[in-house]
Parts: sequence; C-alpha cells; structure tokens
Amino acid sequence: MSRYVGVDLHKNMFVASFYDADTGKHHLVTFRLKDVSKFKRRLRKTDILGVECTTNTRYFVEQIEGAVASVKVVNPSQFKVISRSVKKTDENDARVIAEFLSKDMIPEVRLKEKRLSELSSMAHTRDKLVKLRTALKNKIHNILNSYGIVLKKEQLSSDKALNKILKMRTSETARIELEVIISQIKNLNEGIKKLDSEIEDRGKTLPGHENITSIKGIGDKSGTILLCAIGNVNDFESEKKLASYFGIVPRVSNSNETMHQGRITKRGNKLARTTLVQCTLVAIRYSPYLRAFYDRIKAKKGSGKAIIATSKKLLGIIYQTLKNNWVFEDFPNFVLKSA
Repeated sequence: MSRYVGVDLHKNMFVASFYDADTGKHHLVTFRLKDVSKFKRRLRKTDILGVECTTNTRYFVEQIEGAVASVKVVNPSQFKVISRSVKKTDENDARVIAEFLSKDMIPEVRLKEKRLSELSSMAHTRDKLVKLRTALKNKIHNILNSYGIVLKKEQLSSDKALNKILKMRTSETARIELEVIISQIKNLNEGIKKLDSEIEDRGKTLPGHENITSIKGIGDKSGTILLCAIGNVNDFESEKKLASYFGIVPRVSNSNETMHQGRITKRGNKLARTTLVQCTLVAIRYSPYLRAFYDRIKAKKGSGKAIIATSKKLLGIIYQTLKNNWVFEDFPNFVLKSA
C-alpha cells in the first residue's frame, strides 16, 4: 500500500507528514532544508509525495529524485484548503496535503525543466528592468515639465539624447536629480541589452524555436518567452487548455439555467500573456486571415475584445504549429516548408 507524504516547505526547513491511509495516522517530522538527505533516507520507493510550489521547490524535488514513486507539486493558489485553513500551522498544512494526496484531489502545477525555468526568470528580470526604466523616464518628463520643457518620446531613447537633458536650464537641485536618474537609465540600458542578447541566443537552442518563430509576428525574444511559458506542448490536451493556462478565456458563472461570461481570467504568466498580445498586434498586419478575424470581432465588440479574441486565435495556431512540428515558409498564406 502506498504511503502519502505531505511536505510544507520553507526557506530553511520543512515539515513532513507521513500518512497511512489505512490507519488514518500521521507521523510528523521537522527537517532543516540542509538535512534533506536525512529525509530522503526515510522515504520509500512506493511513496507518493506532495509539496507546495515555492521558490525552492525545484531544489527540493531534485534532492529527492528517484526516492519516491511520484512527486506532485501543489498549486497553492488553487489549493484553498491550506490558505483558508482555520488552523494555519506548518504541521496542519503538511497533514492536509498528505490526506488530499490519498484522495487524489491535489491541484498540480507543472514543474518545467530547469533551462526553461531559468530563461523564464531572465525574461521576467528584463521585464522589471524595462518597467523601472520607463518609470525613471517618466520622472525626467515630470521634472522638465515643471520648468516648461516638453520632450518627445524619442528624446530619451539614446545616451546622446540623455546627455543633452543635463544641459537644459533647470535649478542645481533638479540637475543633480537628473544626473542620478540618467545614470541609472544608462545602467539599465546596458543590463537590458545584455539580457536581450542572452534570451535570444539561448532561446534559439529550445525545441520548437524554429517552428514558433516561423510565424510572422513572433521574433526570437518573444518566441523564447512563449516557449518558456508553454514548456512541453504535449502537456496540454487541446488549444482550449492552453488558452486557459495563458488566462485568455472568459470567466464563466453558471446559475440554474443562466450562464454569464465575463472578462478573461488573467490567470497564469502575465508576461507571456502580454507578449502574446504584442505578437498578435504585429501578426494581424501580415496575415489576411488574422486581420479579417480581428476586423470582424472589432465591428461587433470593439478593439479591446477583438485583440484578445485574435490573441486566442494566434495561440491556437502556435499550439498546432508546435504539436505538429510545422515550420512556415510563408505564414501569411499558411505555406509550410517542404521537408
């Protein structure tokens, strides 16, 4: 009979509940994370283990690899039993995970391969740096506006343009503030440039990169971000499942005989969803099929809903492209490269 092991994982320690479903008894043990090898020695090849998804879950799973029958990584946002538990303790969380494991009622989250996870982290870091750079540029605009100086967007796009800012007529205090901000923007420019290069170069080695970038509108960087989010496309049974994973399906409320569809769920990877929409805006300029679909929805429901619907349509094309190992020679006309 399988034993079920629930693990409540923290940065430097974890609590494990060894649960025997036949007797209903739990055996609770606390371990330091650095002593995970001691925990591993207590495991059996027939054990089924569940652990919440945290920042160090991958490390934990790698340390116990091969010691149990299977590992289920728990999606904490869906596993409300823990987050809403009246008795919120590490021991109780471990118990609940073990008991729900025994009933096969654990909502799982995929643990993607390490290089995808690392590339995804790199892309998210780049996104944060870009947003910080935008905030600093907005601050420059605000300072200069207070002196009656209005800049165009492109006047902050290069180091040469940034240097000209310091020669504009402002107070000494404002000039010092501008010097610091401009220095930070230059550093951010260098960091973003380096990350762009790494993301694009490393992305080219990913399975499916040639396939996805053969779709007009998806470049090396955006293709890498989408591939990192998707992982193994075979994990998804259908286009609809992938769209749900990206959070671009409507919320549905169903009461008696009334069904209402609301805004999209926006669950999942926000950066991947944003990237998909950006790619769609480019793709509709090249693909008559996507353009016609977009225009038809726009006429009925407006541009906002049209771009989301078209993004879902493009994601379906991405799904089929990866699933069938397609490479387009002429994407606008859906012509595949000959083998």
